[in-house]
Amino acid sequence: MKISRDILHSLPKVELHCHLDGSLRVESMIDQAQKDKVELPVTDPEELHKILAIGKRRCTLEEYIDRFELTLSTLQTHDSLVRAACELAEDAAAENVRYIEVRYSPILHTKQGMTPQEAVEAVREGLKRAEKAFNIKSGIIICGIRNISPEISLKLADLAVQFKNKGVVGFDLAGAEENFPAKHHREAFYLILNNNINATIHAGEAFGPESIHQAIHYCGAHRIGHGTRLKEDHNLMQYMNDHRIAIEVCLTSNFHTKSVRSLKYHPVRYYYDQGLRVTLNTDNRLISNTTLTEEFWTAHELYDFNLYDFREVIITAMKSSFLNYSERKQMIRTIADELEGDFGLVPEYFPSQQTSKE
Repeated sequence: MKISRDILHSLPKVELHCHLDGSLRVESMIDQAQKDKVELPVTDPEELHKILAIGKRRCTLEEYIDRFELTLSTLQTHDSLVRAACELAEDAAAENVRYIEVRYSPILHTKQGMTPQEAVEAVREGLKRAEKAFNIKSGIIICGIRNISPEISLKLADLAVQFKNKGVVGFDLAGAEENFPAKHHREAFYLILNNNINATIHAGEAFGPESIHQAIHYCGAHRIGHGTRLKEDHNLMQYMNDHRIAIEVCLTSNFHTKSVRSLKYHPVRYYYDQGLRVTLNTDNRLISNTTLTEEFWTAHELYDFNLYDFREVIITAMKSSFLNYSERKQMIRTIADELEGDFGLVPEYFPSQQTSKE
């Protein structure tokens, strides 16, 4: 079967790394800003998109993160968060994403009086609304922020505990890596792990493999966000492979933040060929002006991923999700049946490698 964007669009997909505040619709931002009396630099959707989306430009991770000040300004009310969460899930469902984990930091949505608890309830409401209307399941990942105090991370971890089995499936640490090591936030992760909650951490994106080492060995991360610099430490890479610690790869975003000098030098194919658990993700659909379909297309165009590879990536993502085991197992079976029945991707006939059995 010849690969096209249409084929990739129709594949049942899974996304594990997607930021709510980086994946808004600009039209909704403008409308919500008017309702909440928030001033935006422009009110034309095309012009606002030009300001927010990186496009073909590149910037530092810090410059990339700066754009979130604008998106966050329109996400300070209950209704705005409900709307944003629902629309993100709708957009994902429109390209046949069957399961998505949406991450954000509730502490960043309290400027107009909303509490962090209310911010979680609003996003949960929006995602539930989308689940009823569209063919998609979802989970919430609460983010601590590296450059905000570890005390705040601990409070956010406690919030994740409060909402365990109530929409929240995991805890993350995001934000600028350099000068803000994960080990400073280990008390938050102790609380998370002690309450049997899953953890993922942004690491190895703008800093070396020692950042990944801290995420795993100080904070107990079950997955690593980005991990572009893992290849610099083969011993650590082997450890991640042995322990099936998945990498949440975000190709376009990694190019935008200069995590890789060029997309053609991204290590995703190397990681995949080494047998690492590789997943493909958008990171920020608006800021990086991408979709999961486009990320798959990039993997095909630049790294020669074929449909059998994509089957592996999709099943791996579902295996690595933070959904509970019984639901995860059922979704893997449903997705695998569709990949085999509708696309003929039967594992016994893979031309290169077998689907992982672990």
